[in-house]
Amino acid sequence: MNSDADTQNSGPADESSFRRIVSFVRREGRLTKGQSRALDELWPVYGIEYKAEPLDLAAIFGNSNPVVFEIGFGMGRSLLEMAEAAPEVNFLGTEVHRPGIGACLMGIRDKSLSNIRVMDHDAVEILKNMLPSGSLQRLQLYFPDPWHKKKHHKRRIVQVDFLQLVASRLVLGGVIHMATDWQEYAEHMRDAGNACGFLKNLSHSGDFVPRPDFRPVTKFEERGLRLGHGVWDLMFEKAAEPDSSPEAQNV
Repeated sequence: MNSDADTQNSGPADESSFRRIVSFVRREGRLTKGQSRALDELWPVYGIEYKAEPLDLAAIFGNSNPVVFEIGFGMGRSLLEMAEAAPEVNFLGTEVHRPGIGACLMGIRDKSLSNIRVMDHDAVEILKNMLPSGSLQRLQLYFPDPWHKKKHHKRRIVQVDFLQLVASRLVLGGVIHMATDWQEYAEHMRDAGNACGFLKNLSHSGDFVPRPDFRPVTKFEERGLRLGHGVWDLMFEKAAEPDSSPEAQNV
């Protein structure tokens, strides 16, 4: 998934020049001819440009079905599989790796799917500025960059304030589903989720859950298993409305 980037800043060091620490690194990669053609031809159909204004999801998808938002869908394989398996659910995914976006668009066309839309933007800004409160049934975050060096832990996307922001966009009873192949990050995710009084850990033991049937085994999971890594799934249900504190606005 998710590669999250330092933003390059320049100009005078006044308050307006500082930007939040982000968790992804934008890596362009080389586009194949098919991916490039898909971006040209299919983005106008299935892509959504970032604008700092709320989306009308029912108008975008042409129905009022539940919406799942996936952060960092990689090359789109598992997102496509989930959308194909659940035509009664709408899937919105964001990815900053253009070859992955192109590959996902090709898959949407090849599978004749109408329940996927894709974006190419910072997921936190999408959550803050484009997704209305109570608009999501589930948020999916699979194998985000673990930023494994301790000095980089502040770049991890999963923090208490991030979970509070996500929860504000979920319907009551909606779910945050995360997965990682880094045990220390899994423990960090668990602790952050358990610290949120408005979230209920769906693990009976307060930690991890088995991989749910709806999540396909991803390329990253296969790689981790080959390397002898474990894989940890976490699911938190929105059990109450989070406090509308300033911290959630400063993610």
